[in-house]
Amino acid sequence: MSNLCENISIPPCIWFEGDNRRNATASMIAGFLFFVGWWVIIDAASTYPGTVAAGYHMCGVVGTLSLVMVNSVSNAQIRGDAYEGGCLGPRGSRIWLFLGFVMGFASVIASCWILFGNFVGSNVISQWPGVGLFLQNALIFVSSLIFKFGRSEDLWG
Repeated sequence: MSNLCENISIPPCIWFEGDNRRNATASMIAGFLFFVGWWVIIDAASTYPGTVAAGYHMCGVVGTLSLVMVNSVSNAQIRGDAYEGGCLGPRGSRIWLFLGFVMGFASVIASCWILFGNFVGSNVISQWPGVGLFLQNALIFVSSLIFKFGRSEDLWG
């Protein structure tokens, strides 16, 4: 039974070779998760109009801002290898990264709070807008982590 699939040859995918494509793969996965996160909340807001207040979208905006903040600092700047100027030096880039992660966690926690405070415990038509809000922020945060730590900064291999 173990020899059943040994003689099946699947042609390789021409447009995607997985050899040195770590950065491309991580970028595609992170971008897809970011897209799905915003698509989920847009779907929830359009399916159930009036249930997603305008203030609820601030969680996603803060999560998106967190993604930009976390990924604007390179690992070399954090180590102090490539950053010598400025008034704070590597400490400033570490503070910027920390604030980005705090904003990301805060957006996930706020969306969870909104989910349980306004959708799970009350008599609403559907809990999907609250679940969509939480999924949006969780997916944005996961995409931020994948985009930050899934890529390699080594340019030559």
